Amino acid sequence: MRQVWITRRGGPEVLQVREAPDPEPAAGEVRIRVAASGVNFADVLARMGLYPDAPPLPTVVGYEVAGVIDRVGKGVEGFREGDRVGALTRFGGYADVVCVSPMQVSPLPDALSFQKAAAIPVNYLTAWIMLVHLGCVREGDRVLVQAVAGGVGQAAVQICRWRGAEVIGTASAGKHERLREMGVAHCIDYRTQDFEAEVKRITGGTGVDIALDAVGGESFAKSYRSLAHLGRLYVFGVSSMAPGKRRSIPAAVHGLWKMPRFSPIPMMNKNRGVHGVNLGHLWKRVDLLKRMQSEIMALVQDGTFDPVVDRVFPLEQAADAHAWIQDRKNFGKVLLGSA
Repeated sequence: MRQVWITRRGGPEVLQVREAPDPEPAAGEVRIRVAASGVNFADVLARMGLYPDAPPLPTVVGYEVAGVIDRVGKGVEGFREGDRVGALTRFGGYADVVCVSPMQVSPLPDALSFQKAAAIPVNYLTAWIMLVHLGCVREGDRVLVQAVAGGVGQAAVQICRWRGAEVIGTASAGKHERLREMGVAHCIDYRTQDFEAEVKRITGGTGVDIALDAVGGESFAKSYRSLAHLGRLYVFGVSSMAPGKRRSIPAAVHGLWKMPRFSPIPMMNKNRGVHGVNLGHLWKRVDLLKRMQSEIMALVQDGTFDPVVDRVFPLEQAADAHAWIQDRKNFGKVLLGSA
């Protein structure tokens, strides 16, 4: 099999394809022949040496795959060779073959492509946890979604549309027309507009019921100030700490310095809440994740959700996939696999 390795900390060029023997599934595992793998910003941070949860370098990252089970380990029930599946992977997803526990695996509808299936686990579970499991988003709510054209952003838009909530999204101006076609009520150009001021204008000073922010730094504080009474802020990333393609200590320190400190008393007085979300720290609740994934897949199957795939890069072009994301060119999910 082939795997994409982060050989050392650095720019996209440090990603290398290497060959290795196909792994054998242990007892209680299935082996998946991978057709598509998801690329996430956490992978970029791992490459830059800014993701503390990543395994020591050199390593293979990747949190999600879709493909066909080609071998079943002893003791596995409910899956068999030839099953089309999607799966969460605790790293190792940038590969032709992976072995995982059945608890991380979900069957795929026949009509769902492997590419769309690989765009579901990380993005939809993250958005679902924030908006449905924790946020209780409902009809009439106003939701601020930072980086609304990204993978999590697009999942959030579809969840809000399903629940009848109104989306205010930040994205570069060139993506606004398509975003409006997909149901974003108000688009803010984060490069030329102050989103805090725009949210105040759009809501008549009331603020939003929910804000989703993976930018970090000062953006967290501005998103918090954009909340209405009983508003909830969900923080799930720190993309502002990686403005370039290589690690910058000054940028990382600046991002940390700009990070707000939320005090309980003012939060109580303003009736606001802040919640952190990190899917990679929920492996002890994989049973809960699997239940959520089943609910999401049912809504994909009936057409309520339709994963947005931006581009599929061959494994050999993993460096281009990372650069594409860091250049903010993607609209939806970026994948590795068969183009």
